[in-house]
Amino acid sequence: MSQLKNNIKAEQAELKERILALEAENAVLKKRLNWFEEDRATVKCPDSFKPIFDEAQNTVKEYFKNIDFNPSQGTISINDDRYILIRASALSSDFFKAITQLYRDQSKEVAFNIGENFLFDIGHLIGMEDAKQFHKKMDLNNPIEKLAAGPVHFAYSGWAFVDIHPESNPSPDENYFLKYDHPYSFEAESWIKKGEKSDKPVCIMNAAYSSGWCGESFGIQLTAVETHCRAKGDERCTFIMAPPDRINDYLHKDIREKSRETRIPVFFERKNIEQGLVKSLEEKDILLKEIHHRVKNNLQIISSFLNLQFIEIEDPKVAAAIEKSKSRINSMALIHTKLYQSETLASIDFGEYIDELLASIIENYSISKAIKYEVAHDEAIFDIDLSVNLGLIITELVINSCKHAFMEQDAGLIKVELKHTSDQGYELHISDNGSGIKESINLEKVRTLGMEIVLGLVEQIDGKIAVEKENGLHYKISFSVQ
Repeated sequence: MSQLKNNIKAEQAELKERILALEAENAVLKKRLNWFEEDRATVKCPDSFKPIFDEAQNTVKEYFKNIDFNPSQGTISINDDRYILIRASALSSDFFKAITQLYRDQSKEVAFNIGENFLFDIGHLIGMEDAKQFHKKMDLNNPIEKLAAGPVHFAYSGWAFVDIHPESNPSPDENYFLKYDHPYSFEAESWIKKGEKSDKPVCIMNAAYSSGWCGESFGIQLTAVETHCRAKGDERCTFIMAPPDRINDYLHKDIREKSRETRIPVFFERKNIEQGLVKSLEEKDILLKEIHHRVKNNLQIISSFLNLQFIEIEDPKVAAAIEKSKSRINSMALIHTKLYQSETLASIDFGEYIDELLASIIENYSISKAIKYEVAHDEAIFDIDLSVNLGLIITELVINSCKHAFMEQDAGLIKVELKHTSDQGYELHISDNGSGIKESINLEKVRTLGMEIVLGLVEQIDGKIAVEKENGLHYKISFSVQ
């Protein structure tokens, strides 16, 4: 009998424990339910906008009701979409500390701007993508309904509470204007809680996300600027949103202090700059190709004129001068052709360039059977200015070798080699095994051998040239790439 009583007491104790656990669980569920069932507004707005936002609050509340936390799988789901929780300060005060440390070789302002660009880009993109997904799931088609859901979604997801000013005009065109406060912005709050103060507005992701969502809702480009910020010591965090080409007009009216400077963020500003540079390079490419076409035509005209004159010239000195001019013109035309056949005018693959250049020179002299050439090179890509100078140097020296081989009837071998001497240093070796010049060579006598152009070109690239006579001629040009 006593054993039975003990069993009953044990069962009663166990039952009481289960009741207490169920009551605790019920309290949690009730608290969670109250969060979704409460009627307090999640957006403060003028009376004319209130019906729209009341309806939006009902829509967003239904979306967030279906929430599931599953730590055993590391998941948080809302309406079958996976979410993640991130500390607010990791995207604000702590983030800017890390950026400042990472770019400590730059000024504090430069580091802040780098961080600002990153946060605005990612915030704007998240706002756009969240809007797309939410509109699709909740079957929202009306642009006003789409936009109104944004500030409510903003509140439920913990970004900020939105207080819309009465002068706002959220129209789906170039006259779009929205002025609003975020009294509890997570970014400003993270600075304030740490007892820190910024000298610039810090609610960058708030501005970016808002403009991304609203722009996606109306199908127009929008940007937002924080004009006042609690992290700076202002009474409120205030924002202005408008199309990028109109926002300055509103800012000038709103910001009266002349000393206050406001930076207007642009979504993917770096991408826009990059596209502008690409367009500029394309225009430069077209211009340079047109210049090349005209230069080449003019060179051909001059060459033809010299050919006509050459027929009637009897004076050997004049004939030699004309022949020398023709050679220079042919060299210039060759350089133009090879450079502007390159896929890009910004830089040249120098190894391919040397190969093509030598083949063209040999073919141009119509003595390819008598002369052979070899090319050896390390990988190198030089900008167009350096490529032009090096191309002219090679052309002058190789043509000299071709002339000597032709005059001496040598079966010459011309070698061109480019090699690294250091991280930025190079040596260009050009040699031939022809009989060439009979006397010893030194730099003092080089200028008397028709080498004035080569020496000038070497000086232009801050290089040095050495000339040796060993079973032919050997030129060594040393230079560096800055």
